[in-house]
Amino acid sequence: MTSFRNFAGWEYKLFPPWKFHLENNPIIDSDLYLLHLQFLLKEHKLREKGLHNWQKVCYVPTKADALVVGFRRWLIKYEGAQVDWGTKFTGDLQPTPSREQLLDTCSKAYKSLNALEIILQIISIASSGIAAVAKESVMSIVARYSLVFLALLCFMASRWLSKFIQKFSFP
Repeated sequence: MTSFRNFAGWEYKLFPPWKFHLENNPIIDSDLYLLHLQFLLKEHKLREKGLHNWQKVCYVPTKADALVVGFRRWLIKYEGAQVDWGTKFTGDLQPTPSREQLLDTCSKAYKSLNALEIILQIISIASSGIAAVAKESVMSIVARYSLVFLALLCFMASRWLSKFIQKFSFP
């Protein structure tokens, strides 16, 4: 799939990759459950027909599929049609998670961003409080202004982050 990311503009170096995922993949994310069910159906059919008879399950008619066909032939010839995972993997399919679990791909990032927002707010309050109560003999004017500037930066960052989180929050 061709994407602007393939040409590595400056914004792709400046912002984290998950930001572009949230903006560019809503259709792929909405189809995730359907794709998962289709994958399971295909896997069950493959197990019924046998791993050596994968051509009866997978239709690969184009030249673009040559690498898939070559890999499958190699896998059959040298690995007995199965990947040796080096573990106690039996090849049994895992139970299908619920639709909500499959679509919940961003909850960890969402929770982390919420935690970061709170941390930025705490730093903002703490640094402005320290700047306000510190005596002149203990803290220089430069250090005081630096703390106030830090408080403002953290506050502005937490507000921006809050709007960003709200934009991608789930109902």
